[in-house]
Amino acid sequence: MNIQDCIVCSSNLVEPFQTSDSLNYWHCNSCEARFLDKKHHIDKDSEKKRYLEHENIIEDQGYRNFLSKLSGPLMDKINPNAKGLDFGCGHGPALADIFTKNKYVIDLYDPFFFPNKEIFSKTYDFITCTETAEHFFNPKKEFDLINTLLKKDGWLGVMTCFLTSHDAFDSWHYRRDPTHVVFYAEKTFEVIAKQRDWNCEIIAKDVVLFNKN
Repeated sequence: MNIQDCIVCSSNLVEPFQTSDSLNYWHCNSCEARFLDKKHHIDKDSEKKRYLEHENIIEDQGYRNFLSKLSGPLMDKINPNAKGLDFGCGHGPALADIFTKNKYVIDLYDPFFFPNKEIFSKTYDFITCTETAEHFFNPKKEFDLINTLLKKDGWLGVMTCFLTSHDAFDSWHYRRDPTHVVFYAEKTFEVIAKQRDWNCEIIAKDVVLFNKN
């Protein structure tokens, strides 16, 4: 593998490693992110097919309860008239429906299922990004984009499985999904926040809230 910079924080303090299924990964010694080497990335058609296998049913109460780990704490932070964006909402935007049911106005964006380019000319009071950040092929670019879409004093809520220990990474079920290409430690989010002058609050396992200064 050719040496490359970290796709999350741009540090050059990265080192390669390989898992037992012969996949090549990189570990960043600066932000502690781990990411799959791009030679293992699947094509767009295969990626979309995999997403369609997800049973993200809007009315599923179990799924809505899962998403409430983010929606509840985020609603406590935002005003009743706040306007939001569900960034990477997937084909079953249950989280957006939760906010809509609570009288919030929220736009949808997903490059495969809701490719609404009008969002790029707007700014938002809050943005949600649930079970999405692990799919980012270029996280630095995506978080920079989110930063331009987020108003000053706005909130960003991210939900993704936080990195497990290095020893457990090899057998970790979460990395076995071929669309999961980048994995974040708590420190990773602290670095993401620092680089963009955001405040960072880890509110629960796998859930982080950012506030834009």
